[in-house]
Amino acid sequence: MKKAMAVVMASTMALSLVACGGNTTSSSSSNTPTDSGSGSSSSAKGDSTEITLWTYPIGQWQKEETVNGFIAEFNKQHPEIKVNVEYLDYKNGDDKVTTAIEAKKTPDIIFEGPERLVSNWGAKNLMVDLTDLWTDEATADISKTSEAVMKACKSSDGKYYEYPMCMTAHNMAINYDVFEQADALKYIDKENRTWTTENFEKALQAVKDSGLVQTPAIVYCGGQGGDQGTRALVNNLYSGKYTDEGHTKYTADSAENVKALQKLQDMNKAGLVTFDPALQASDELQMFANGTAAMSFCWNASNEASYASQTQFTPYAMNFPSDDGKAELCGGIWGFGIFDNGDEARIDAAKEFIRFICDDEKQGPESVKATGFFPVRASFGNVYEGTENAERMATFSKFLPNMGDYYNVTGGWTEQRTAWWNMLQQVSNGTEVAKAAETFVSTANAAIK
Repeated sequence: MKKAMAVVMASTMALSLVACGGNTTSSSSSNTPTDSGSGSSSSAKGDSTEITLWTYPIGQWQKEETVNGFIAEFNKQHPEIKVNVEYLDYKNGDDKVTTAIEAKKTPDIIFEGPERLVSNWGAKNLMVDLTDLWTDEATADISKTSEAVMKACKSSDGKYYEYPMCMTAHNMAINYDVFEQADALKYIDKENRTWTTENFEKALQAVKDSGLVQTPAIVYCGGQGGDQGTRALVNNLYSGKYTDEGHTKYTADSAENVKALQKLQDMNKAGLVTFDPALQASDELQMFANGTAAMSFCWNASNEASYASQTQFTPYAMNFPSDDGKAELCGGIWGFGIFDNGDEARIDAAKEFIRFICDDEKQGPESVKATGFFPVRASFGNVYEGTENAERMATFSKFLPNMGDYYNVTGGWTEQRTAWWNMLQQVSNGTEVAKAAETFVSTANAAIK
């Protein structure tokens, strides 16, 4: 049985390419002109405390105007806490954090997901245990939305290294107009936005035969950007699993996954899909937006908002194709962690900021809306009701019950991402699929140890 989640109420768009590697513009600033954004510059002085927040480009949380507005609201309640901000991107952000760790100049707060906060920095004992933020009330509220969120934020030793704010289920999309003209809409279940692997192949053939686009679909493998899309494609085609249930090892070499990779290799030879080692998800998204490709494997509500002004057609969000027509989607979870800099005053101040941003009845929903995703707190309900984005977000809320296991917390996560796109390049070059998958698993599982 494929796991289903409780549906979170519908939400809105944001101008971001979170987890798809689309934002590569680095920016940094502070809500005060004298601070560099480094944790080393934060200090507690008398009754005032200065802390630093580093945020990855999650929706409008990449915009200084938006974040400074939130900080201004926070300061109405806590004028004694000064918050400086630095904005990271997904191209250089991880390197910047690594450098800060080595220099012992980490920020106080960082905004990202469990694969970084919990299974990477938390596992290295660099983070503060946030169990005290997980009150009975917060736990009950979040558990109504998703047990997967709670599990992902908690380490194997029982400590919470992340306090979550929002989530989504990543999906794919098709060019509805091209599919209609190619008579390929008959291969999808429009009511549930699902399709079988068999009908996926038939649709690709129809689109190719129509000659309406340069390429029906692109398996991008030039880097890790948007790799959740290619993983979901492979895993869903024949109901394969990316890791074992306990997240102790990678299982991309299973019979189901090898069969899926073989299918894609055969489709590549037939011109139905194009493996491209020069492209990442941001490139594929752009080609989809300009009509060069008939579908994107890296889609979500935020991307639909980001490319709305560029698309001269109707993007139609879809589940990934699966042999039984029941997709398991990769999920995204974003929240806050605190680096342990040994200063209790700064740690306490950081916790106050997180409480306000995530839990405040008025601010919490606004914080979520700025991400363009969905609240982890069930009590927030439909944060987009009455907004111009209500209808669009209602569509994407339908994908949330199909969110599968959040395996991103498996050890060796960073190393396996590189091994994954290397494997896809090998498959595209004609390497025996089973051998390529075996090499990936060997490399990824060695990284766990």
